[in-house]
Amino acid sequence: MTEQVKWAETLRKKLHGGADSIGNLFVETFHYLALFGIGVVTVYAGISTFIDMLQQPKISVDDILLLFIFLELLAMAGIYFRTNHMPLRFLLYIGVTALIRLLISDVSHHNAPDMGILYVCGGVLLLSVSILVVRFSSSKYPSVKEKAE
Repeated sequence: MTEQVKWAETLRKKLHGGADSIGNLFVETFHYLALFGIGVVTVYAGISTFIDMLQQPKISVDDILLLFIFLELLAMAGIYFRTNHMPLRFLLYIGVTALIRLLISDVSHHNAPDMGILYVCGGVLLLSVSILVVRFSSSKYPSVKEKAE
């Protein structure tokens, strides 16, 4: 009876290991396809925005900042592709760039300053402090993967 139990447990472990391998393969395949899709869509959006900018009589600073947002998205996808870690700082950089783009656009199109400018500046300040906190915490407390290396 114990021989049958050992055989059944061995079979169960092999099936479980095979299912884990197949599941990991599906997850990695989806991971790479999704990152490739994000990269392709971001490059397409950046190129089409760039072409639209060239067709305008005047290129504004907020148009250029939009290209920086696309660049930061591509860099974030590239870092995630290489390390399998979501670079939180790049999301914060994108937020800062988007708010600064909004601020420049608002100031250049609406000459009357209002409380909205203070709110946007407060958002930039909050995101900037968040970047400092993330950078400090990542240098002070490295991840488990970095400790193993």
